Amino acid sequence: MTTTKGATMEGLLPQLGIVRKDFPILERTLAGGLPLVYLDSANTSQKPQVVIDTMVDHLERHNANISRAMHQLGAESTEAFEAARDKVATFIGAPSRDEVIFTKNASEALNLVANSLAWATGDLAIGPGDEVLITEMEHHSNIVPWQLLTERKGATLRWFGLTDDGHLDLDGPQGIDELITERTKVVSFTWVSNMLGTINPVAEITRRAHEVGAIVVVDASQSAPQMPTDLAAMEPVERPDVIAFTGHKVVGPTGIGVLWGRGDLLAQLPPFLGGGEMIETVRMEGSTYAPIPHRFEAGTPPIVEAVGLGAAVDYLGELGLGAVRDHEHAITAYALDGLATVPGLRVLGPLDAAERGGAISFELDGVHPHDIAQVLDARGVAVRAGHHCAKPAHARFGVQSSTRMSSYLYTTPAEIDALVEALEYTRSYFKLG
Repeated sequence: MTTTKGATMEGLLPQLGIVRKDFPILERTLAGGLPLVYLDSANTSQKPQVVIDTMVDHLERHNANISRAMHQLGAESTEAFEAARDKVATFIGAPSRDEVIFTKNASEALNLVANSLAWATGDLAIGPGDEVLITEMEHHSNIVPWQLLTERKGATLRWFGLTDDGHLDLDGPQGIDELITERTKVVSFTWVSNMLGTINPVAEITRRAHEVGAIVVVDASQSAPQMPTDLAAMEPVERPDVIAFTGHKVVGPTGIGVLWGRGDLLAQLPPFLGGGEMIETVRMEGSTYAPIPHRFEAGTPPIVEAVGLGAAVDYLGELGLGAVRDHEHAITAYALDGLATVPGLRVLGPLDAAERGGAISFELDGVHPHDIAQVLDARGVAVRAGHHCAKPAHARFGVQSSTRMSSYLYTTPAEIDALVEALEYTRSYFKLG
């Protein structure tokens, strides 16, 4: 699916047509003979054949539990699992591979940090008079754990508000200097908003938080798929202490997430879950815990999912995250221009593609988001409708829900054209003019 304009558009991945053939689902024909136009990648990305094949091969030839089995299959499975950890560490530029912890998703990773901090002692302890700072644009997974923590510990939850154009309000009366104080113990925020698409100034916020000794936690679920990350290359004062992301948004499988944390911080945190592999020794009188990363990986981990994630980040590494970022920027700019031609449509969030990622939420006057999604689906265009697990952000802009299109490395200009045409059809279907 190409267009003349798409063939000449700067920034698109070279050989985009060949790249698309790596993703078998994109060849699907839907009911009525319609080609699939998949614009829901912020929800979950599609998977290249190499990820599928790698997971099948592991299940067919190497399936065994890790660490505990003293036989060849167990050794092979353990080697594949730990190799995946090495690959992820390289993908994000982790200073140490032992700082990479596998979870079941980003939500669990964020909950791990919040719950471990709830049990922390000494300088990490949080209690009355302390503050945790988040933002109004967060996914619920980066709101609810901090609500639970502050409620349990008697601390105060505060947050950055949003400007009318969808940026964090860092310069207002409740801006960065007013909200980050000596009372701040944790600052947790998203790198890229899953609803507004906004790219947040990680370095600036982190630097200010570190000035007061606060821990910085960054939800990288939307940034990791489309932006190069090199933690080791970041200035220590500008490097977050923790980042979290999920496998299924980086062309990997569901059921696997990643928590990276500064090694000395993780070593001070109590375990999140108890059970097999996270112990050093167990006595009836008490237990001692394994060093990181196994300290936070209780029980049988998502083995084949980790192996699939390893193949996924290898795939992205071969494409080059810089090239993926450029592609996303080009497609996002093209989409913003196309959406601007639809009467009655309002984009929520920044209108400059340079300030945002590939997720674009919008309203269409006179049509409920669920109705938009249904009409688009009938024309083969897959988008998401709802609150996108970001109810506070929707409330800030006076809406209950929105429709969201989200592109990725396999998205073509022709698919954006199909979206715009389907929205025009939606307007005529509901007799909007």
